[in-house]
Amino acid sequence: MALPACAAQALGPPLQPERGAPARTTCPRRHSRVEAELAGSRPGSVAASVRAGPPRGVSRGFNSQPLLDEPLKASSSPAGAARTPLFALLPRGRRRRMHDLRRRWDLGSLCRALLTRGLAALGHSLKHVLGAIFSKIFGPLASVGNMDEKSNKLLLALVMLFLFAVIVLQYVCPGTECQLLRLQAFSSPMPDPYRSEDESSSRFVPRYNFSRGDLLRKVDFDIKGDDLIVFLHIQKTGGTTFGRHLVRNIQLEQPCECRVGQKKCTCHRPGKRETWLFSRFSTGWSCGLHADWTELTSCVPAVVDGKRDARLRPSRNFHYITILRDPVSRYLSEWRHVQRGATWKASLHVCDGRPPTSEELPSCYTGDDWSGCPLKEFMDCPYNLANNRQVRMLSDLTLVGCYNLSVMPEKQRNKVLLESAKSNLKHMAFFGLTEFQRKTQYLFEKTFNMNFISPFTQYNTTRASSVEINEEIQKRIEGLNFLDMELYSYAKDLFLQRYQFMRQKEHQEARQKRQEQRKFLKGRFLQTHFQSQGQGQSQNPSQNQSQNPNLNVNQNVTQNLIQNLTQNLSHKENRESQKQNPGQEQSDGNTSNGTNDYIGSVEKWR
Repeated sequence: MALPACAAQALGPPLQPERGAPARTTCPRRHSRVEAELAGSRPGSVAASVRAGPPRGVSRGFNSQPLLDEPLKASSSPAGAARTPLFALLPRGRRRRMHDLRRRWDLGSLCRALLTRGLAALGHSLKHVLGAIFSKIFGPLASVGNMDEKSNKLLLALVMLFLFAVIVLQYVCPGTECQLLRLQAFSSPMPDPYRSEDESSSRFVPRYNFSRGDLLRKVDFDIKGDDLIVFLHIQKTGGTTFGRHLVRNIQLEQPCECRVGQKKCTCHRPGKRETWLFSRFSTGWSCGLHADWTELTSCVPAVVDGKRDARLRPSRNFHYITILRDPVSRYLSEWRHVQRGATWKASLHVCDGRPPTSEELPSCYTGDDWSGCPLKEFMDCPYNLANNRQVRMLSDLTLVGCYNLSVMPEKQRNKVLLESAKSNLKHMAFFGLTEFQRKTQYLFEKTFNMNFISPFTQYNTTRASSVEINEEIQKRIEGLNFLDMELYSYAKDLFLQRYQFMRQKEHQEARQKRQEQRKFLKGRFLQTHFQSQGQGQSQNPSQNQSQNPNLNVNQNVTQNLIQNLTQNLSHKENRESQKQNPGQEQSDGNTSNGTNDYIGSVEKWR
């Protein structure tokens, strides 16, 4: 293959093989390869420079001349004439690829150099900063300019520890939801879990005046005894959730046995085959579906002790509990439940020994159920038991002739029912509100001295809240449930006052306990101090009397202090024993005379 004249002129004389080199073959490819190897083996050749590359840390930069132009510039010198055959024999595509590879190598070298110098500068700055910090803290132990190998290792260990802590923090606490990353967790104290469940104002202004006995609800309930908790379950008040808490969420010595697939649980007393709870999930609807106050008070004693002889029946205390709800929300929830097919036909409504007749309690629908009824039809029925249901279920219906509306005028009947419901609610052992789940849990635990395993959950989104009604419909629902509205206002006021009273009482008891502990420790210290002084003085009585003429006075003061301390301890034990006995109430401001005498003696002695 003949070369052009310009190419032959650029090539110059061909390379002569060195002495001892292999003979030239007729194969052009092998000849090119051998010639390239020979050219690369020569010092200062272009191939050797390409294979070896520039020295470490040296780059020709991006403005260097391309490789394919070098042979033309080098051809003017004898050394360049020796290098040109290699590039002339290479194809154009390979020369271009070599040129791109060279540019990439230059860019990588530049990045590596910049990264190395940047890390070195950063390490140097970090070394100076940490050295300055150590010099400020440890003084002459560390200096900025002269840091030995041990201090360098210490700095490296600190940096590695910091990086490890950051990695662990990101693994344990990913994202921005971690409480550790919130400044509020460090700046503000932990909020009260019982006060952040509703949207009511933080300051509660009471409307009713209740006595201390009405606010202090503490029941001496012994689960091993004969007392019984009776749960009055009003429809659509969250009673199902609270009933499950009673059988599945209370810390007991012998927990209730709940089997999978069964609604009822076995809640026996420790060591007895007798229940301590009368509710839907423990005994079932033994007195009828959603039995009211009138039915339960006459039915529960007969059901519990019906099989025993009257002379062998124990004297039990029946502690009634219930849950109330906002009347409008409860009414809408019951309408939605009836819309889905609920009827509560199994309710007995037994009053004064008999159920009501069809004339006394007519039905609002003619079919099997009232499913699909609109809200207007639900409100238009005058015999709907959903109207004022909470007052009716909490009052004593025997006072108004049960369901016979002709016994007394309607206005008087409503007044008697409301006053009866308020009285029964106030004298119940406990009642809670659906809108205050955590406060309900707190008051139940303080009332019965029984703790729940997991906290209650406040659900603000219910089926009733999803119903959109205008102001006119809401006013009409409030008018249909005007007795329930007044009862709920009364119950909410009493509930919140009880909660505040119990919280204040808890804080006062904790503060009083801390004060008594400080007084007790102070008395023990003084007693030990005076006893040690008395023993030291008894060893040298004649010398002490000559040196201290007021020895008898000090001994009398010491004896008085010890006597007052003994009286203080005895009074303290009496107070603790009185607190354990039920039915004995003490005011928070009363203190023992022994404590006052003891403190007065200490101040006088000082």
